[in-house]
Amino acid sequence: MIEQKLLLVDDQPANLVSLEAVLEGEGRTLLKAHSGQEALKILLKEDISLVLLDVQMPGMDGFEVAELMRQRKDTQTIPIIFVTAISKEKKYVFKGYQAGAVDYLFKPLDPLILKSKVDFFLGLDKQRRELQAKLKEAQAHRAAYEAGKTRGEEGSGHSS
Repeated sequence: MIEQKLLLVDDQPANLVSLEAVLEGEGRTLLKAHSGQEALKILLKEDISLVLLDVQMPGMDGFEVAELMRQRKDTQTIPIIFVTAISKEKKYVFKGYQAGAVDYLFKPLDPLILKSKVDFFLGLDKQRRELQAKLKEAQAHRAAYEAGKTRGEEGSGHSS
């Protein structure tokens, strides 16, 4: 079974507890960060499958975190779902998508919708990881074949 790590980022501990209650499940590890800076530190150390990111946080807001994630090769493809209580104005939603979000949810969250969206993106992540493993396996088989072929050619030389 592929273990998937979700990073939950919110400066309000109660919000993290709520997210954790909805999202915990088999094959999932939920990592929590209380600030943008803490989230970035975790992203440097862990192989994260999905980030749920609050927009309004002191210091570095969610938009800044997303923009920094998109600048780094190792974090630029991690899906980000913004979770926010701020205004539903289109300019904020657009800014979220511009920063690299794959979705934008408003509090209070509907647990079924949240779980459904998270399950969808984790399903995509699982497929991606399985394809990467198969590609790596195919490359190893090809390298072994090429090495065997080369040894075979060297050994078939005729001496007169």
